[in-house]
Amino acid sequence: MKNSCGSVSRRSQRGGARLNFLIVVVVIAALGYVGYHAVPVLYHARTYETFMQDTVNNAAVTDKNPAWIEKQLKDALDDYDLPPDATVKSGVRDGRLEAQVSFTRTIPLIVTSYQYTFDKTVRSSTSVTSS
Repeated sequence: MKNSCGSVSRRSQRGGARLNFLIVVVVIAALGYVGYHAVPVLYHARTYETFMQDTVNNAAVTDKNPAWIEKQLKDALDDYDLPPDATVKSGVRDGRLEAQVSFTRTIPLIVTSYQYTFDKTVRSSTSVTSS
């Protein structure tokens, strides 16, 4: 409907603005929901990987054995909100201490869920002379 100035009536424009607003609100809510579930899992995994590297480097410098590394990494699983059934392995390879941790976490999404798989291996930055 045109008014005397030749422009379209504002009544139809208001309906479109409401729809656009609702779409934006739904998208923001969906991203917030996914972020609420995904960000903590990713954050804990990343900080645990840093802890793994620090533990392996500390063990190499202080002449600790691979069993000590495994104990430290297993004891810290609960602190980083990781599953207690995570696989923790450590050993000496090519003269360096090495640790591997792997686990899977389910991240619920709006329609489906995502299986986040953590499988990291870290090596000491210094070589060891004995194991």
